[in-house]
Amino acid sequence: MPPPTSNAPSFPMWVRVIALLWLAAWIPIYWYIWGATSFLFLCDIAVLLTCIGLFTNSALLISSQAISSLVVDSFWIIDVTWMLTAHRHLLGGTEYFFDAHYALWVRLISLFHVILPVTLVFALRRIGYDPRGFRLQAGIAAAAVVAARFAGAGRNINYAFTDPFLRRSLGPWPVHVAIVIAVLVGGIYFPTHLVLSRLFPRTADSKQDVS
Repeated sequence: MPPPTSNAPSFPMWVRVIALLWLAAWIPIYWYIWGATSFLFLCDIAVLLTCIGLFTNSALLISSQAISSLVVDSFWIIDVTWMLTAHRHLLGGTEYFFDAHYALWVRLISLFHVILPVTLVFALRRIGYDPRGFRLQAGIAAAAVVAARFAGAGRNINYAFTDPFLRRSLGPWPVHVAIVIAVLVGGIYFPTHLVLSRLFPRTADSKQDVS
């Protein structure tokens, strides 16, 4: 593992201002178009916490959302690209992006799925990786999936009602929710955490390595 960073680098003011301006524009638009429950989606939580992390120079928040977003956003990009080239969805979950019931400019806002991974890698290169982000993101994901059960089955937020592949419940709701959380934490977050721990220097203020 790379040694801890010896100082506490921060983001330039222009980066912090852009993050704040993005939230000021994005939150009301998404709230109006998609409703308040939209902010239960893990991808939308990632936007919120990444921007806050950039504004506050928080390596912990940046690291947690890198764990959450790098793989998932890659799946989003693959599915959109597959639909554009093969005219069918490979993984699903991006159907709304092609729904002409919504204005094109509204759908194009979702291209943050392309920008966010690049932003997170840039941020990790600058301020380092905080391994405590793994446990933080595991807690965020668990809370978001459970909360999504109260948002109703219509939007299937965070796949809290049916899985993305078989399109069915994986058992009684506590079992289904537990499986979804386990797949996120064990199948996506932990491997990503291990990779990031080795690719980026550890932050000086991180107290422990959970790898």
